[in-house]
Amino acid sequence: MAQYDVIIIGAGPGGYVAAIRCAQLGLKTACVEGRETLGGTCLNVGCIPSKALLHASHQLHEAEHNFATMGLKGKSPSVDWKQMLSYKDDVIKGNTQGIEFLFKKNKVDWLKGWGSIPEAGKVKVGDEVHEAKNIIVATGSEASPVPGADVTVDEKVVVTSTGALELNKIPKKMVVIGAGVIGLELGSVYKRLGSEVTVVEFLDNITPGMDGEIQKNFLKMLKKQGLEFVLGAAVQKVDATKTKAKVTYKLRKDDSEHVLDADVVLCATGRRPFTDGLGLEALGVEMSPRGQIQTNAQWQTNVPGIYAIGDAIDGPMLAHKAEDEGMAAAECIAGKHGHVNYDVIPGVIYTAPEVATVGKTEEQLKEEGVAYKVGKFPFMGNARAKAVFQGEGFVKMLVDKATDRILGCHIIGPGAGDLIHEICVGMEFGASAEDIALTCHAHPTFSEAVREAALACGDGAIHA
Repeated sequence: MAQYDVIIIGAGPGGYVAAIRCAQLGLKTACVEGRETLGGTCLNVGCIPSKALLHASHQLHEAEHNFATMGLKGKSPSVDWKQMLSYKDDVIKGNTQGIEFLFKKNKVDWLKGWGSIPEAGKVKVGDEVHEAKNIIVATGSEASPVPGADVTVDEKVVVTSTGALELNKIPKKMVVIGAGVIGLELGSVYKRLGSEVTVVEFLDNITPGMDGEIQKNFLKMLKKQGLEFVLGAAVQKVDATKTKAKVTYKLRKDDSEHVLDADVVLCATGRRPFTDGLGLEALGVEMSPRGQIQTNAQWQTNVPGIYAIGDAIDGPMLAHKAEDEGMAAAECIAGKHGHVNYDVIPGVIYTAPEVATVGKTEEQLKEEGVAYKVGKFPFMGNARAKAVFQGEGFVKMLVDKATDRILGCHIIGPGAGDLIHEICVGMEFGASAEDIALTCHAHPTFSEAVREAALACGDGAIHA
């Protein structure tokens, strides 16, 4: 029976990062993972493979719509779906093997198999029981079922994001249930590849929780790209055969019933914590009504020596949030001070254009009664964006009216997922819009749009 300072259960972004940080801090560390590869959902069937397909399909879009304008003449490329999936698999392999290398480099033991906690201080993997002074639960999440609907997922015709990343062929018609991040990203992939895509959403807007102005403009852009939307619709059932499906939904406004035909139905109604088989209930670990593990400010559960991070606990289900918690929990176990600033966690949707957000939305500031100013700048005023056919969208900055301190920023446009981090760093340091406005930005870059939005919070943008 091996003895460790820390055993982490789960090797997704939260788990493997926690393991590496624990090892760096001098703790004897092991990580339990039953998959054949490390990296969890994110690297194997989530963030990374979806970005590969988003990139590939965007290149196809560029070839079909913009190459000729730039003087790049020739026949538009055809899609070799098998090769595209092979490229995606190579991307997965490169990343997951990278985690294996990091484990070896940092002397983290990989305990292969599925873990459970028979009692505090012990982790069972297969037939072996290992002792650990501390245990971190980082088991992530799984796709949520479609609420209130009769839907059976087979990962062939009715799929979650996992099945959508490995379809046998590109469907002629796809119905996406849910207009959140996963549904819109994968819906965009298949639309670019030639599928007819219809998104059915229960609410009256897309991307729940996002700034309202971003929601409206994003919806317009996606419709312009050819995606169809049915909003305010409650899915009742999905009837599937081996090759087809029918999606029945009711419009909430008049209770009328409608049916959509599809070759593939993607269920993208969010995710829920996955803690099955761990034995948490028998241990007396406190859980929330939503199935999340309850933790304190140091990511400790009510059972001494057991911690939890990532999608298994409260908060946004984002890989980078899990990573931050993994590092912070490791610091706490090592007797240091672990910290995560939950007010500065960015969110990104990797469509084209990208959407990125951090901090408060305008709706939240109104609800909280905060006096604020808005600074906006359109990418049509950005020379670089226009040069690469990405002039749609804008940067929207929200600042405290009295102090000019940045409260939030919302970007829809080229490179939004990278641009948002200038604001994240600024918010960590308590920056004002003026601080951003007075910082020299290289020309011509997309980042100038962020500076212009900051200028718009003061005397006005230059190029608008």
